[in-house]
Amino acid sequence: MDRWQELCRALVKHGMVVVGCARNVEKIKAIAEEINVKISPGKLVPIKCDLTKESEILALFDEISKTYSRLDVCINNAGLAHDSPLLTGSTSSFRNMLDVNVMALCICTQQAVKLMQGKKIDDGQIININSIVGHYIPKTEGVWMGCHFYCGTKHMVRGLTEGLRRELKAQKIRIRISSVSPGLVETEFFDKYFQGDIPVDPSDLFSGSLKPRDVAEAVLYILSAPSHVEVHDVILQPLTNPA
Repeated sequence: MDRWQELCRALVKHGMVVVGCARNVEKIKAIAEEINVKISPGKLVPIKCDLTKESEILALFDEISKTYSRLDVCINNAGLAHDSPLLTGSTSSFRNMLDVNVMALCICTQQAVKLMQGKKIDDGQIININSIVGHYIPKTEGVWMGCHFYCGTKHMVRGLTEGLRRELKAQKIRIRISSVSPGLVETEFFDKYFQGDIPVDPSDLFSGSLKPRDVAEAVLYILSAPSHVEVHDVILQPLTNPA
């Protein structure tokens, strides 16, 4: 939510109407009340949507189409990880990561492209928030041994992003596809990963790490590129403590 919140702040500040979706919209509503009062000229609109359910994703895009009649940018930011080793992890945790990190991204992308084409948007953009572990498997030992399935889903995101780019070009569809692959970011991600019991000192874990604002700035960089420029991937690593 930390990273998501910074993205919303940045986009609203630049005048965009941002539709934020989550299963629990109360957090988004609270953020929206603050952002919409303090930041202009855009606004944040919270909509309840469980990204593990295709029917709710389809309803989300239908509501966007009916309410706003267009979609210019789709940012696939949802992602989760479970501490679930390949050898001993539960299949339910594997499916949950696959549903959110991969399937939801694919369904949202399909619907975004469909809506952009239907409204004849010829400069639309899709941005996938990936991870540095979508580019390599980090050295894992001890408490980090349960991250490999998550790494696998992020490798899939990298492959799907490039595959989508090729399909769009083959059909001469002028929608740009980009991704942002950050290293360690100081967010609540690891608190959820370890279910509130982080086995390492957070001050050591996040020493010199990236901040949510860094990811937001990367997204703004992609969106500010000239219409003839397609940014493929922005890889961010902290200078002093890379993943």
